[in-house]
Amino acid sequence: MDFLALILCAFLPLILVQALRFLKKRASTSPFNFPPGPPPLPVIGNLLELGHLPHKSLAKLARTYGPIIKLRLGSITTIVISSPSVAREILQAHDTYFFESHDELGLPWAPISPLWRNLRRVCNLHIFTNKKLDSTQHMRLKKVQELLAHVKTNARVGNAVDIGEAAFRTSLNFLSNTIFSLDLADPSSVSATEFKKTVSCIMVEAGKPNIADYFPVLKKIDPQGSRRRMKMYFGKLLDLFEGLIQKRLQMRATSDYARKDDVLDTLIDICEDKNEDMEMFQIKHLMLDLFVAGTDTTSSTLEWAMAELLHSPEKLSKAQAELDQVIGNGNLVDELDIARLPYLQAIVKETFRFGVTVPEGAQVFVNVWAIGRDGTLWKDPNAFMPERFLGSEIDVKGQSFELIPFGGGRRICPGLPLALRMLHLMLGSLLNCFNWKLEGGIEPEDMNMDDKFGLTLQKDQPLRAVPTLM
Repeated sequence: MDFLALILCAFLPLILVQALRFLKKRASTSPFNFPPGPPPLPVIGNLLELGHLPHKSLAKLARTYGPIIKLRLGSITTIVISSPSVAREILQAHDTYFFESHDELGLPWAPISPLWRNLRRVCNLHIFTNKKLDSTQHMRLKKVQELLAHVKTNARVGNAVDIGEAAFRTSLNFLSNTIFSLDLADPSSVSATEFKKTVSCIMVEAGKPNIADYFPVLKKIDPQGSRRRMKMYFGKLLDLFEGLIQKRLQMRATSDYARKDDVLDTLIDICEDKNEDMEMFQIKHLMLDLFVAGTDTTSSTLEWAMAELLHSPEKLSKAQAELDQVIGNGNLVDELDIARLPYLQAIVKETFRFGVTVPEGAQVFVNVWAIGRDGTLWKDPNAFMPERFLGSEIDVKGQSFELIPFGGGRRICPGLPLALRMLHLMLGSLLNCFNWKLEGGIEPEDMNMDDKFGLTLQKDQPLRAVPTLM
């Protein structure tokens, strides 16, 4: 691993000091105070155990040592949880003890505080209510129509569609229209590609191993440059949002301004209301949270759903049959149709079980990927079987800890209601309006279904599929 080589080459004096501290602490600490786990090496501990796919490595360790294991990652003692019942305790009952606070203004990193509570309240009361989402569903419908028009253009000439790219562009414009009443990604421009690249870099950077996470004394040095790169990525997005906010403020100052009545207008109203506790500078940080959390995750989930369906043609046929029966072949799926499409909902749940994120805490990992592959919880855990959710009461809203793609407890993703609408709308419409085959004549059984690790689990090879008109 490259970061271990960096430690050995550049920080040998520090390693010797850490080694002495490690041996001293090990001699004074009873191993019976901790859960079981693999024996650590001096200094580096169990870092080598992580490999390049930590979610799979940790799941393998859980099969050996149990659902609660102890690892020593550098100088940090880490507890890995692969049990839904323990995950419930951590995320729902004791999150304040296990969550590491940062000096950040956004929802994911802010400690439980008046600021955090106020941001949650703003999201829950002013952004993601059913009433608010219902009032903007016409915008999302228009974006799906544009997605289908893009796919249809490719279908007419027999070109393959990059599913992840198309889904990301649509997800980005879903959000940007809901929040800013405009497209941040024109279909004919490269802006979506650049935005996706920046968001993907954030997800990869946040998820990959960083020496400073294992040896806190190195945080200020930032030997791998991770903090510098994250600051640059965040800066790009914050500058973009700051420009849009300032432009709106200038428009609102004119006498002939016609209210957009979108999320941005709502947030500015809240800031100008003296009875509300929100500052103008907080808006762009909230925008950063919403766009980073709501674009890459949604498009990645849709790409995995399409990949699994193309990998299992009988599941694809079953989904299309349900769509044909309920709304009619070739028709656009409406958000009101989702409740009448149980198999489509089951596909989305099964995709969450297969391709969810692996949240990281200060000293506790909740390995949601491992929970989703636990044979004691799921029949045939490595098989893509949407049928397992038909008639099941398991949901994805933070109550069933066997399936928590949006997290749980007080820190559950506030954008969950919008994400579910977006996913079902896009996936259902793509399945109901087109037939699909893999690019290059690849057979379903020969598909590359490998993943690569990040804060969001990505396909190792992007899915490219050829649509044909029904």
